[in-house]
Amino acid sequence: MISKDLLRKIRGIEIRTRHLVTDVLAGQYHSAFKGSGMEFEEVREYQPGDDVRSIDWNVTARMRHPFIKTFREERELTVLLVVDMSASLQFGSGSQLKQEIVAEISALLALAAIRNQDNVALLLHTDQVEKYIPAGKGSRHVLRVVREILSFKPESRGTDLKPALTFLNRVTHRKSVVFLIGDGRVSEENLEAVRLTARRHDVVAVRLSDPREAEWSAAGLLDWQDPETGESFLVDTSSPKVREALHAQHQDWTRQQDQQLRRGRIDALALSTSEPYERALARFFKIRAKRRGQ
Repeated sequence: MISKDLLRKIRGIEIRTRHLVTDVLAGQYHSAFKGSGMEFEEVREYQPGDDVRSIDWNVTARMRHPFIKTFREERELTVLLVVDMSASLQFGSGSQLKQEIVAEISALLALAAIRNQDNVALLLHTDQVEKYIPAGKGSRHVLRVVREILSFKPESRGTDLKPALTFLNRVTHRKSVVFLIGDGRVSEENLEAVRLTARRHDVVAVRLSDPREAEWSAAGLLDWQDPETGESFLVDTSSPKVREALHAQHQDWTRQQDQQLRRGRIDALALSTSEPYERALARFFKIRAKRRGQ
């Protein structure tokens, strides 16, 4: 049974993301993501300005004046949300955990998709496939997606994209838009799996970070525990050198992640828990649409 608190969270996310889809992302999703191809629609008379390469010479010869073939985009897509449910998502230095913000981002993408008559599927993973919800449409389906992200209790705590992508490539044969949503921990071993997926699908890596992961405050000697492995470390945050080293380590890791994705020609979107994600998404859609010649 769903708790009242969970229902309240789901309802709040639905209201907020519907507003954002309408007011912020209206039309931009459609431009950023194309359908799987062009489909013949009709033949009509040539008009000044039409592309002469579209002239149907058989009909033109028969009718003794120019006609052109027109095509329409085969618009329907499947959007697959591949969401990291590892223990590292159970962190947040602000009012929300990463997992809650991931649920909002997923809801926003899902609502933008169904508004364009696209299908939405969900794949939850840790270092294994935790749950798969096949593609569907409609508001009830999106609410189920949000509910699963907020309430699902994974069996594992670690992170490994490869099992999830192997499963995805086995169950999804038609070209889809795949959003890899999490805190962006793509290892060298996983990168080849991401590249393989990108050959078949349109892949976008969405990385959500928290400022406290890079900027440690001077709080003395801390017993820090890795949420995924359970390993504990004593960290002397009173030392400026230690804080600087931790910051540099995080910056190097982020830079390596970005380089790996660029080498794999994977679109990447970096988001922060401290900044509104909707504006960054809107900018990303605009840049992507422009690059694709929209």
